[in-house]
Amino acid sequence: MDDETPPASFGFETRAIHAGAAPDPTTGARVTPIYQSTAYVFDDVDHAASLFNLQTYGYIYSRLTNPTVSVLEERVAALEGGRGGTACASGHAAQMLAFFAFMEPGDEFLAADKLYGGSITQFGRSFKKFGWNAIFVDSDDPENFRRAMTPKCKAIFVESLANPGGVVTDIAAIAAIAHESGIPLIVDNTMATPYLCRPFEWGADLIVHSTTKFLGGHGNSMGGVVIDSGKFDWSKNPKFHALTEPEPAYHGLKFHETFGDLAFTVAGHALGLRDLGAAMAPMNAFLTITGIETLALRMERHCSNAKAVAEHLASHPAVSWVMYAGLPSNPYHALAKKYLPKGAGSVFTFGVKGGYEAGVKIVEGVQMISHLANIGDTRSLIIHPASTTHRQLTEAQQIAAGAGPDVVRLSIGLESVADIIADLDQALAG
Repeated sequence: MDDETPPASFGFETRAIHAGAAPDPTTGARVTPIYQSTAYVFDDVDHAASLFNLQTYGYIYSRLTNPTVSVLEERVAALEGGRGGTACASGHAAQMLAFFAFMEPGDEFLAADKLYGGSITQFGRSFKKFGWNAIFVDSDDPENFRRAMTPKCKAIFVESLANPGGVVTDIAAIAAIAHESGIPLIVDNTMATPYLCRPFEWGADLIVHSTTKFLGGHGNSMGGVVIDSGKFDWSKNPKFHALTEPEPAYHGLKFHETFGDLAFTVAGHALGLRDLGAAMAPMNAFLTITGIETLALRMERHCSNAKAVAEHLASHPAVSWVMYAGLPSNPYHALAKKYLPKGAGSVFTFGVKGGYEAGVKIVEGVQMISHLANIGDTRSLIIHPASTTHRQLTEAQQIAAGAGPDVVRLSIGLESVADIIADLDQALAG
């Protein structure tokens, strides 16, 4: 058990604690050390050459690989049931790396219109500087992706549990449409985590996370990760020649031919991190590894607290509606039971009577709950998306993303649930 990563047959909790790590061979330290090193000594010139040629696995420079970060990559891959992972500086960096491996100027991809506001901005504005065009699709009807498909489309991107509205995506149906067109389905699993949802089991090909959120879980470390299922055949479709044709920077090496089901992950380090430079700090990897050890316990409490708060708000006279898939009345409840059988997460929205001004008043009126732009913390968090995270969007885009003027988003933490409810009650009464 101490000598190697536990096999996939081990339970989720066991893998969350042991996957990717072993006692330090030199000191016997049981906790993964923080390898706060920029570079690593080569055995000799031949060893250095083999590393730079990708003929040998090892450590060269921490922009590419770092021992602490490698443990995190293996751990999240084990929890998601993936083949490999590429950790990086943030969730946005993970999205960039996911597309960088195969997108070229003039290419397109389909994206759900129900996404985190920052992702809509990144896709709709910043990606255009690379010549990548995002086509936003109403994901409530999977057939909309088939209708929007173009010859230039290279991927479909969705969130398993959309931020901020808690919309549950029909992953299997959308995966089938992606595969009919020979392109991968990328799923952002940040809000659900692998404890609640397993996108690879429903046909996803790549998973991205902002590890800043529930994986780290304590609001103390930034990061992102891309996990590859290892099951997408990059050679089957000529669109993906970046992974199948000779790479000049590595003497004509062909990633998919050489590395097989690890091609995407190797390219993520050897090309993506090398050139984009969005490396994860080893200290952040260490904090995230530590957070993941209690992921299962935390998600259980997050979900039970969230359900109790949502039920309370649903009957509150100052609240016009509650959007939480864990409620039987929610339009996504059936999909939640299918894709999130252990719980519908802890992030949800509600509409406050009085619109924009009332929403601002509530987030300024809470006392214990923190008003800030994050989710997935041990602490309960609140925000008014229209005035913060989604303010760059038009009102129509805000409404489409579930972040209209009256919307308040909650990320329910691990406090005593009675205290969370009491704080919301006094803010709503104010």
